[in-house]
Amino acid sequence: NYDLEMLEQVGYCNGIENYSRHLSDRGPGEPPSTLMDFFPDDKLIFVDESHVTLSQIGGMYAGDQSRKQNLIDYGFRLPSARDNRPLNFEEFNTKVKQIIYVSATPNQYEIRNSKQVAEQIVRPTGLLDPEIEVRPSTGQIPDLIKEIEITVKKKQRVLVTTLTKRMAEELSSFLSEHGIKVQYLHSEIETLERVDILRDLRNGKYDVLVGINLLREGLDLPEVSLVAILDADMSGFLRNETSLIQTMGRAARHVEGRVIMYGDKITPAMRFAISETKRRRKIQESYNKKHGITPSTIVSNINESMI
Repeated sequence: NYDLEMLEQVGYCNGIENYSRHLSDRGPGEPPSTLMDFFPDDKLIFVDESHVTLSQIGGMYAGDQSRKQNLIDYGFRLPSARDNRPLNFEEFNTKVKQIIYVSATPNQYEIRNSKQVAEQIVRPTGLLDPEIEVRPSTGQIPDLIKEIEITVKKKQRVLVTTLTKRMAEELSSFLSEHGIKVQYLHSEIETLERVDILRDLRNGKYDVLVGINLLREGLDLPEVSLVAILDADMSGFLRNETSLIQTMGRAARHVEGRVIMYGDKITPAMRFAISETKRRRKIQESYNKKHGITPSTIVSNINESMI
């Protein structure tokens, strides 16, 4: 074994932390010590974007074990390296007594395991969830260009979501050829460059941003008033209920926010997303009318690059 030879010859091996089980006197399979062990038993845990985060907790453990097993099978690590790992989902839950899941689209797990569900539908700005329109996918690109031109004339921005990286790049090139200031955003673009692109969109260097799965949770782009979802009627995780609602929410920070879904049929996911958005709009409109609130677009500073 490579690590044993290193220990015998030079007294150490690379990745010695893989054998933390022996250093902390843990038995095989026992959970590792983590930052959570330093907090009191009555700690309160917030899980932001829980519809994604909870699955990542289990995914971290499974991915780590798969990688370690290959190293063990080929003699690069000793079997005890398996125990230098993240907590699995069950172990995580045993360390948590109080937890708050935060999500615009919670999964059934969060709802089933919650003693109370609090909906935060009404916004301090009075903003409503965006209006939604479904249009046929035939002729969707010429129609999209027309809508972009209308939106850009009002000095507002547009997000367009596609299904693949290639589609995002080709659509960006096509829109650029038609004189539209456009950029694409997908996972092959470095993280710091993504931040610059988003800032350039807000500053007006670009009017349109074409993306795939990065235009969902947590983006604060109040200048965006139109979200266009191409091939909205296709099946898959990029067009499921959660993805559609999260994507549509990018237009909810502008008083003129609207969504155009292009598709030749209305799928169950589309129907749910449209119905849920209408339900929320009804509650928001009723609250605004009752309290005399006039919706106003969110105003947030555009931070300059630190690099």
